Amino acid sequence: MPQPRFFDTNTGRKIAYHQTSGAGTGIVFLGGFHSDMQGTKAVFLEGWAKAQGRAFLRFDYSGHGESSGDFLEGCISDWAQDAQEIIAALTAGPQVLVGSSMGGWIALLLTRAMPEKIAGLVGVAAAPDFTEDSMWASFDSDQRRDLAEKSRVELPSDYSDEPYVITRNLIENGRTQLVLRDPLPLLFPTRLLQGTADTDVDPSVALRLLKHAAGDDIQLTLVKGADHRFSTADCLDMIAEAITQVSP
Repeated sequence: MPQPRFFDTNTGRKIAYHQTSGAGTGIVFLGGFHSDMQGTKAVFLEGWAKAQGRAFLRFDYSGHGESSGDFLEGCISDWAQDAQEIIAALTAGPQVLVGSSMGGWIALLLTRAMPEKIAGLVGVAAAPDFTEDSMWASFDSDQRRDLAEKSRVELPSDYSDEPYVITRNLIENGRTQLVLRDPLPLLFPTRLLQGTADTDVDPSVALRLLKHAAGDDIQLTLVKGADHRFSTADCLDMIAEAITQVSP
């Protein structure tokens, strides 16, 4: 397996990445919360991009995968900054962003921070504002007290024997990064893919995003029976087709 290269951010974080060259509009994969760039979707899309002769970038946010930093010290603005810096430094021209779960939220933040770098957007089970609307909204009084008094709360994970540790910093910082409360212009082709059997991001989130965003070319596809991973062969092909649709 090829070893990653590392990009040094302005804040001193070392971001692990894999990048392949190509012609035309490049593709950037933005992973999810507590995931890494070795996931099925990221690796599949890298291979697909190579076959298409397209440039492709995948990377680990700080505190994720092989990048530096402690996951528990990170927050949404940190990970969005990681993405913004590495895209600005390593890619040429506007890019197609593919945001998976939390990566969908990061992608939407990037449309505000660097609109000149966005050629198109594909959201896969995009989870904008999840720290507030999913996590905080679902916490009971004991969990909210733990967050206030201990600065952390533990949640069960469907993907690991270890619980998710949610920090007060993550919740409080997330409130400064919300995208569904203010106008959200998406002035480029946008495709949203969402499974109906997703138990992590309810399909209502995709419908809310579709209704809230403003743009002339925004489409949502609901896939009956698809789960949050969205990584079956058919689902992967749908992501590739969506990239093709939004590419200039």
